Amino acid sequence: MKFDEVKLQLTKQPKRWLVTGVAGFIGSNLLEALLKLDQEVVGLDNLSTGYLENLDDVRDQVTEQQWERFNFIKGDIVNISDVQQAMKDCHYVLHQGALGSVPRSINDPINSNDSNVNGTLNIFWSAKQLGVERVVYASSSSVYGDNEDLPKVEENVGHPLSPYAVTKKVTELYGKVFSETYDLDLVGIRYFNVFGPRQNPNGPYAAVIPKWTLALLKDEQVQIYGDGETSRDFTYIENVIQMNILAATTSGLPRGIVFNGALNSTTSLKSLYALIRDELAKTKPDVAGKEVEFVDFRPGDIRHSNADITKAKELLGYEPTHVIEEGIPTAITWYLKNLV
Repeated sequence: MKFDEVKLQLTKQPKRWLVTGVAGFIGSNLLEALLKLDQEVVGLDNLSTGYLENLDDVRDQVTEQQWERFNFIKGDIVNISDVQQAMKDCHYVLHQGALGSVPRSINDPINSNDSNVNGTLNIFWSAKQLGVERVVYASSSSVYGDNEDLPKVEENVGHPLSPYAVTKKVTELYGKVFSETYDLDLVGIRYFNVFGPRQNPNGPYAAVIPKWTLALLKDEQVQIYGDGETSRDFTYIENVIQMNILAATTSGLPRGIVFNGALNSTTSLKSLYALIRDELAKTKPDVAGKEVEFVDFRPGDIRHSNADITKAKELLGYEPTHVIEEGIPTAITWYLKNLV
């Protein structure tokens, strides 16, 4: 079924959704999309990496009636009673709650494992007990590890290169086992460098697009780890929203299936920097011509990442709507409004 048809069907027959990590970047964008479809949404977040400001921003984007369909619970996925309270009577779960970032996991593997593995186990176990129709959970392109094949095909993963990658691979293993052992309907999405509005530019583990944007706005030096030829499959948030909703609502999917959540396109970090700089220069001419500084590669980073999205197209009807050249201007517009 096409995405427009799915959205129309949802507005006619609203469902109750749980979004974990709802105050984060991806979670808050999912919340906004669901509320605009007149869905009932419960959000769970411990606010360790999410922000109430993101929820305030969502409130500004929806009607008062739509906002009244949202119930926020401050709680932690590692606390199973919080999970079960939030999940009660929900049809679908979009599990985004996690501690992201490869460098963070290298510096703090214990908390990364606790949130990403134990927290996800609580989600799966609670979904089984409470009779949830389907759980869609966030995995990561990091599970491909040292597999250098391009494009990345779901069935061919490599050895993990970081504790974060291990946590996501374990999550997928649990997903497969739970689907087979408990007949639980689970779908995983391996995110490939998602970007867009509400992505946090601050802190040591910030994603490159908001981080570089803020650095340019503050006249700070932008650094690229390596030679700039490292490439990623940068995926605009609207594509990820589409995939989550399709993954939750498409009938007849194989139990325990995992999809690549991406664009099937690559951009080098050097080219990405030029895109951001040139877009900013349209309103901030002083950033034009600013050069980047190249520093040593970071441990645990994958050299190239490009996703095959054939499976998502064939089984979900997924069709990306935004390429990076379309997503960057929209993201930059939001950053200019909210970061300066």
